[in-house]
Amino acid sequence: MPNQTIWNADKGDGTYRNPILYADYSDPDAIRVGEDYFMISSSFTNTPGLPLLHSKDLVNWKVVNYLIQDVPTDRYRKPVHGCGVWAPAIRYHEGTYYVFFPMPDEGIYVVQTTDPFGKWSEPFNIRPAAGWIDPCPFWDEDGRAYMVAGVAKSRIGYKSVLHMVEMKPDCSGLMGPEVKVFDGNENDQTTIEGPKLYKRNGWYYIFAPAGGVKTGWQTVLRSRDIFGPYEYKVVMRQERSQVNGPHQGAWVDTVTGEDWFLHFQDVYAAGRIVHLQPMCWKEDWPIIGAPVAGKDYGQPVDVYQKPDVGDVDWPVCEPATSDDFKGEKLGLQWQWNANVTGNWYELTEKGLQLNAVSVKEDCPYGDVPNLLLQKWPAPEFTCVTSLDLSELKAGDQAGVVSMGMEYGALVFIKKEAGCDISFVTGKQKYGSILCESTQETRTELGKLDSAVISVQYQVKRAGRQDLNEKEKNFPLEEVSLSYSADGVIYHPAGKVHAVPGRWVGVKNGPFCVRKEDGEGGCLVVKSVEYSR
Repeated sequence: MPNQTIWNADKGDGTYRNPILYADYSDPDAIRVGEDYFMISSSFTNTPGLPLLHSKDLVNWKVVNYLIQDVPTDRYRKPVHGCGVWAPAIRYHEGTYYVFFPMPDEGIYVVQTTDPFGKWSEPFNIRPAAGWIDPCPFWDEDGRAYMVAGVAKSRIGYKSVLHMVEMKPDCSGLMGPEVKVFDGNENDQTTIEGPKLYKRNGWYYIFAPAGGVKTGWQTVLRSRDIFGPYEYKVVMRQERSQVNGPHQGAWVDTVTGEDWFLHFQDVYAAGRIVHLQPMCWKEDWPIIGAPVAGKDYGQPVDVYQKPDVGDVDWPVCEPATSDDFKGEKLGLQWQWNANVTGNWYELTEKGLQLNAVSVKEDCPYGDVPNLLLQKWPAPEFTCVTSLDLSELKAGDQAGVVSMGMEYGALVFIKKEAGCDISFVTGKQKYGSILCESTQETRTELGKLDSAVISVQYQVKRAGRQDLNEKEKNFPLEEVSLSYSADGVIYHPAGKVHAVPGRWVGVKNGPFCVRKEDGEGGCLVVKSVEYSR
């Protein structure tokens, strides 16, 4: 099914607009290998995990792979909201691609490959202990290798500290003492984390965000010795731009010698979206974005000349959204709510067959493992999902969910004759470590006689909102769900306040479960179509 353009940053006149991706590719890191750019992001409890995006011009991106099929350990056979795969780093060294990713409760993992489009190795835990996060590997000219990492206060009891440790060059283990190289608690760089390690002109640089996800800035440390001491500067702030908290990302260059920086912006419900900033140097310090008059730092740009990537032919594109399920494999736009266990789906001539997975009777919809979800692709959009309910068995429950800390589900409960329709809303609560779903509210909407139904999921901007005294002027979106037996007349089912999940943006998609004894049937998803 060809995609309608939902959000495209390429203006077609040699310029681009930010964000380049209006989708929740949080904590991005990227590299250039030849004329190819590869970007990865966090994936938390969703699987497959660690999405890999590919581009040749830094503006137009496609999802091309996932680096892990499951989140390591059996704990993730069910959703563990807010845990799992946090901010990763990708590097290329002597013909091999390496990705380091943290799991704050389990340790620091490594996967590798010689073909980024193919299969990656099974994850290996290089530091099995809780607390360290956001690792980044580095190989020096003398062949020695190192890893820099931050810490999670929720797991280790303190924050704003960066550690450096030597590692074996093949990434098979760590070596030597773990050295604290920077403490943001001793200066104005609180919540410094997400470090990325580079070298230029004899300087070791650690690019690290500080100040918090929604309100922070980009800091850079430098030293002549990899273990410090490091001096620092703030190199990008929001200033007069509309881009709150511009930080955490990747410095990349082009074959023509230009420097660029990819980073996220937290826009609340939609999650952390991706921006591209020009980068220049002054006295061996970077300035990211448009230089601010009278300052030694930059601010984010809205529209800018596209990177000069040399003589490269690369089409205007964006990550896939719509799907007719005619491929041999499930599309790369889809992720599950937890590790896949058992036979959850099949691709058939009729469409995507979602089998009725057995869950406990009191399992909240937010904790259902086999929710099949997509990221929001734009600030406003409509998604129409065509469902065939004819193969459900009495007692099965199927429908479409809007998944966040506040979630809503349009549910069709199969009866001996027809289906009961209900709209279910729920909330999650979280402490310092993870979220748990709480009591749900169900509104009965009557009965459905038709076996084929269209569900419309619509996201509209409803204004702006202040989240608290410090986090102000964020988008306010309204999510509405409706259903139709003929695809023309839609009946409103309910609305949901758009609230992101724990560290992730709102997602949406179909599901099929069974909350009672007996063998279940299946839901057939015939198509999913996104439009602006």
